[in-house]
Amino acid sequence: MIKKYYLVFAGLLLALATQAQNFSNPLLPSGADPYNFYKDGYYYYTHTTGNRIDLWKSKSIDGLKDAERKTIWKAPAGTTYSKEIWAPEVMFLRGKWYAYFAADDGKNDNHRMYVLENASADPMQGEWVFKGKIADKTDKWAIDGDVIDFKGQLYMIWSGWEGDTNGRQEIFIAKLKNPWTIDGPRVKISSPKFSWEKNGDLGGGEHVDVNEGPQFLPHGDKLFIIYSASGCWTDFYALGMLTASAKSNLLDPASWKKSEKPVFERSIENGVYAPGHNSFFKSPDGKQDWILYHANDKPGQGCGGFRSPRAQQFTWNKDGTPNFGIPLKTGTPLAAPSVKK
Repeated sequence: MIKKYYLVFAGLLLALATQAQNFSNPLLPSGADPYNFYKDGYYYYTHTTGNRIDLWKSKSIDGLKDAERKTIWKAPAGTTYSKEIWAPEVMFLRGKWYAYFAADDGKNDNHRMYVLENASADPMQGEWVFKGKIADKTDKWAIDGDVIDFKGQLYMIWSGWEGDTNGRQEIFIAKLKNPWTIDGPRVKISSPKFSWEKNGDLGGGEHVDVNEGPQFLPHGDKLFIIYSASGCWTDFYALGMLTASAKSNLLDPASWKKSEKPVFERSIENGVYAPGHNSFFKSPDGKQDWILYHANDKPGQGCGGFRSPRAQQFTWNKDGTPNFGIPLKTGTPLAAPSVKK
């Protein structure tokens, strides 16, 4: 009898342990433009909230629902950056924390990017200092900034307009003098080219071609930029890819080659629509690569509050390119990111 109860108890412990090591998507009920940065045993996560920047701190990626959450910056009223706070990214660069975000005064034409800085070791503590607008000399419409420290040089990529009117969003790159200052001219490295990048009818004859949400992804002797294509208001929102040699001049448009097909797109079979605006993170042991993205559960849900954050592991092809697979069905059990043993 004792042996019987012992076996039942052992089985229960095993089941609980297995459950603790698994998770399923979505990570939160809603949250567009998710970004995650792993450092010193914690995941620091953020997404678009509209009028502020919130930061989550969690020991595990599946623990976001119950994680510590703090508003680290609230948009002040009556400024050029008071409204429509989009796609924040909180990252650790050169000994300090930085938060990049896009904002405007309520008019989309005035969207620009801005930077906050925090010298505290823990971004949930200390003071977030507003460093100001980050822009090149043209100071055109700009959103979705991402920064990388690559071979000792800081670079920023973003989605912007060539001129002053909407109609086409393109990807630009520039060097940074420091984490809050662009150094030199912007360079356009991607324009919507293929049909899968041009789903953007708004109705009433309006149409926008979209390349946005660019994210750096270094691997081996290559540097990739994964970006979102087509309008987020369509079910065809998907991820495209630019590839450059790590030895090339990243400010030369000729260094970047665009993949002819999307690298991650909707799965009608799995009930995942408009997957996009992704970011990347490593597992705690540094051995796994993960993609974080938002998506809808049903067609026609557009850019609203139905978008929810999801994460899944990805692998690498023999030629060194990323293999993201297909977006997994919600509720699919997934092994949590691997940890140091």
